[in-house]
Amino acid sequence: MRFPLAPTAKIARHIVKHKLKGTPKFAMVLQLEPLHTCNLTCTGCGRIREYSTSLKDMVPLEQCLAAAAECDAPMISICGGEPLIYPKIEELVAGLHEQGRMVYICTNGVFMRKKMREYLASAYTPAFEPQLAQLLTEKLVTEKEAESIRKADAAAKSKVVIRPSKWHYWNVHVDGLEFTHDLIVEREGVFKECVAAIQMAKILGYQVATNTTVYKETETAELEEMFKFLSSLGVDGHTISPGYDYDAAKKDMVKRLGKDPAQFFLTREMTRQKFKDIERWGQMFTIFGTPGYLEFLAGKRELACSAWAVPTYNIRGWKAPCYVMTEGHYPTYAQMLAEVKWDRFGVDDRGCGRDARCENCMMHSGFEPSGALSSSPRDSWINFKYNFGSRPAPYPSSPELTRAAYNGATIGKGHLAEAKEAVNREFAGVKSAFARGGNDLPHDHAHGDSGHSGGSGGCSSGASGAAVDQLADLKAKMAAAKKIEVKSE
Repeated sequence: MRFPLAPTAKIARHIVKHKLKGTPKFAMVLQLEPLHTCNLTCTGCGRIREYSTSLKDMVPLEQCLAAAAECDAPMISICGGEPLIYPKIEELVAGLHEQGRMVYICTNGVFMRKKMREYLASAYTPAFEPQLAQLLTEKLVTEKEAESIRKADAAAKSKVVIRPSKWHYWNVHVDGLEFTHDLIVEREGVFKECVAAIQMAKILGYQVATNTTVYKETETAELEEMFKFLSSLGVDGHTISPGYDYDAAKKDMVKRLGKDPAQFFLTREMTRQKFKDIERWGQMFTIFGTPGYLEFLAGKRELACSAWAVPTYNIRGWKAPCYVMTEGHYPTYAQMLAEVKWDRFGVDDRGCGRDARCENCMMHSGFEPSGALSSSPRDSWINFKYNFGSRPAPYPSSPELTRAAYNGATIGKGHLAEAKEAVNREFAGVKSAFARGGNDLPHDHAHGDSGHSGGSGGCSSGASGAAVDQLADLKAKMAAAKKIEVKSE
């Protein structure tokens, strides 16, 4: 079948239970945000901007577990912020599993390998040597890290860790191939780290999903190539959703980046153009979604918004009315359900936004539950066929597929390429204030790597006025180069 039987049965029982009880609104997935601190500043993410005054705050572990128990959603998506920064993330995952819940950790992937090394250290026996040897061969761990795993002390052995489980997925954020993804997360090298983390996770037996947000400049051809590449890595499934122009993200784009949100986010019509092949992708790849939602994205039907089925809980309480819009925070899930005027939000049966902010939203957090909860005989049948149909085979790996994926920083064409070139060009033949002879400011034209210093010289507070002016001019050029727009070749 397309999806594992145990989680599918758990969700089905949850839906049937509430329908038999006549529950009008109930939670399917809890978006649990234990913190909003993040190590990245992704373009289009309004979370760390909306909660910018409380980035140091965290939801206590017991409060997180209580929120999960309160809404009783069978699936918990731990997001944020970057959830792997949360000091009690291992205890949180363990506690949610004890409650019998399916857990997705929505991560940018940067800290995943560290967490998996901690698992290896805690569980290591000689039986792990074949896996450790493979990790070493594929350079996913270093010799030093492998030796630390083998010689783990009592503290490492007793540490609570995130173990492989049929009830757990790493849900890795991947927004395109290397150039596009690194551009969106505003840091080079993140795509490469995501791929390394996925490869390590699959070797160790973890379930891995990916989460992709599609923006205006995202090419549909690139999305298909991304799915092929991720499938070839053994990724177990994919979530995909259109980028939506919610307030916090729009304000950040204007203030911090000086960009017009209209040039970045999708309208409803644009979404349907971008997702015209989504049903075909659903047959080629394991897309986590209902056929009804895929039809909705492709423009073949309308769906009502069911934001109450995917509630968000964070440092301020239950966020309402939905994951991306904020009109208030409530102390309990029940109070939120009772007090929010749900008929003011979402779209009507013609697809028109009841609230202007809902006009272009087609996000899975609002509309995916509508496809799953539909009582229409047709929807029940297509959902059954989709879930219990055969799982798409992994896409064959090939050197060509891999080369196409690494189309950014790896081959010197990252979004900072022009900035690096400017650095090398400006530094060529330049002496520092402390040079005794020759050029002691290192540069590497072959690799464009200005970030690694090989000498002791450089501009400093003791430099001459000309050197200081030159450095200021160079910084301005680099800042301009960082704002390069993505251009299709």
